[in-house]
Amino acid sequence: MRIDLLTLFPRMVEGFFSESILGRAVTSRLLEIHVHDIRQWSQDKHRRVDDTPFGGGAGMLMAPQPLFDAIETVRTPHSKTIYLCPDGEPLTNPLAKELSEEKHLILLSGHYEGIDQRVRDQLVDREVSIGDYVLTNGTLAAAVLIDCLARQIPGVLGEENSLTGDSFTNNFLAFPQYTRPADFRGLPVPPVLLSGDHAAIAKWRREQQIEKTRQRRPDLFSKNNQS
Repeated sequence: MRIDLLTLFPRMVEGFFSESILGRAVTSRLLEIHVHDIRQWSQDKHRRVDDTPFGGGAGMLMAPQPLFDAIETVRTPHSKTIYLCPDGEPLTNPLAKELSEEKHLILLSGHYEGIDQRVRDQLVDREVSIGDYVLTNGTLAAAVLIDCLARQIPGVLGEENSLTGDSFTNNFLAFPQYTRPADFRGLPVPPVLLSGDHAAIAKWRREQQIEKTRQRRPDLFSKNNQS
C-alpha cells in the first residue's frame, strides 16, 4: 500500500514513520509512505499557499492552485484522496479497515481556516475527522489515520490475533490485561487468568469488555444491544 501525505509541515512527522511498528512496516515494504511539502507546488515567488477568504472573515484559506497541482502530480488511477478536517466523517476501526484495503491513498493536511471548497468538490474522495476538536493543522490527524489503518494491513502487527482484543473491535472496549508478577505490592492478578482454563478466561474477558463498555461508552453499549 502506498500513502502520499501532502502537508505544509513535513518535519512534524519526521521520525514518526520510521519508529516502532510503522517503521518495521515501511522497512519490510508492507507500507510505502511519501511526505510532500505542498509549498513546492506554489507558483508564488514567496511560495505562499494561502490567501484571504472571499466574503471576509478571520484567518487565511489554503488556495486551490498548489493543492490542485500537488494532488494531480501524485495521484494514480487507483488513488483515493482523503482530506483531514474537523467536519469529516468520524475515524472508526471499520473505516480504517476499509481504507487499509486501498492501493493508494493521498492524505491532504489542511491548515489555517481550511482549504478552498473547489478542492474539496473536485479532488477529494472522502473527508475524515479524528475527533470533535480542532488542531492547528491536519498533519497530526493524518499521522493518526496512517497509524490506525496500518495496523489493519496483514503482517504489520506480526500477530493478527492482537487485533481481536483491541478497543472498538466489534463495538466493545478492550478487556483488562496483566503480566508478571502475579502479586505486585499486594495487588493480585484476577485468579481466573492464572487458572489455565481458556474457556473461563475468554468468558471473563468478554464480561469485562461488556461492563467497561456499558460504563464508559453507553453509546457503543446501546449499539451492541440493538444489533
